[in-house]
Amino acid sequence: MISISLCMIVRDEEAVLMRCLDSIKDAVDEIIIVDTGSTDATKEIARRYTDKVYDFAWVDDFSAARNKAFSKATMDYQMWMDADDVFPEESLDKLRELKRTLPPETDIVTMNYITHFAENGLPLLSVTRERLLRREKMYTWQDPVHECIPMIGRVHNADIEVHHKKIKQEQTSRRNINIYEKLKESGKAFTPRQLYYYARELKDHGEWKDAAHFFEQFLVTGKGWVEDNIATCFNLAVCYKQLDAQAQILPILLKSFEFAPPRAEICCEIGYLYKRANDYHTALAWFDIATKLGQPKSLGFVFQDCWGFIPNIEASVCSWQVGQHSQAQEFNERAAIFNPNSPAVAHNRAFFASQA
Repeated sequence: MISISLCMIVRDEEAVLMRCLDSIKDAVDEIIIVDTGSTDATKEIARRYTDKVYDFAWVDDFSAARNKAFSKATMDYQMWMDADDVFPEESLDKLRELKRTLPPETDIVTMNYITHFAENGLPLLSVTRERLLRREKMYTWQDPVHECIPMIGRVHNADIEVHHKKIKQEQTSRRNINIYEKLKESGKAFTPRQLYYYARELKDHGEWKDAAHFFEQFLVTGKGWVEDNIATCFNLAVCYKQLDAQAQILPILLKSFEFAPPRAEICCEIGYLYKRANDYHTALAWFDIATKLGQPKSLGFVFQDCWGFIPNIEASVCSWQVGQHSQAQEFNERAAIFNPNSPAVAHNRAFFASQA
């Protein structure tokens, strides 16, 4: 059976750290906490779970902090979590089973990271992340922000979820943008991955023109990961919409098909483009395509609603608009399969009944 060192970096996490550690402590063999400058009770809470609590002076580099935590591990595998992550009970059982059955020569174990949830608790956004790393391979984190470990070696994709659960919504911090701008001022050229994530940060802050510029620069390199290429096409469409560059939206969405077969997120966005133009026939065609796509085994971000609920609920609306009333009701009921308690589904049912 393999052993696991949980390696975490924290700062001012007194509100969530106990919840995180309680959810995972029974399945790991060692807990390592690296604190980057807490001024609250974070370290006191951490010491209730482990005596391996270390201070690390913050240097605007998440990878440096994570590598410090990894350097203290002594077990077979290093595992990372953020303080506002939670290990669901069903995942805990699966992790215990994985510890018993994982071939010891496995280098990396990936898990599904649910990063955003709807108010009803259904997952909205997920991504596959490296989660367990074999210590003897001496993997190191890369990039000062949006850090990662390249998945080189023998990879096992585990059917295990980790949930990212913020307890409150806060204003988006400029911390990450500041780190990128500091890197830019140093004169060091951005890698393609850094261009992509810098553009994402700019987009999240509503800096649409600069975000579009760096997304475009990322695509020009021709060296991006395929999932980032597809996501860039989607994000550029959002930026172009905000910049009222309407003529550029459809071409960039269609460009995503150069990198992989059509994705539901892209097809839905094209559907919305035609729906906004009141071209319901064309919009329906694109939403209908999205309902028929099989979700790929992608390691990138997945907008879960686009792979079921959204295309069906939108196809319902468009079908009604073009006079296909029975089909509209069929699409609405298909949407209900993915989100039975959706107010949109209930509204449509009431509307259809009123038209009978």
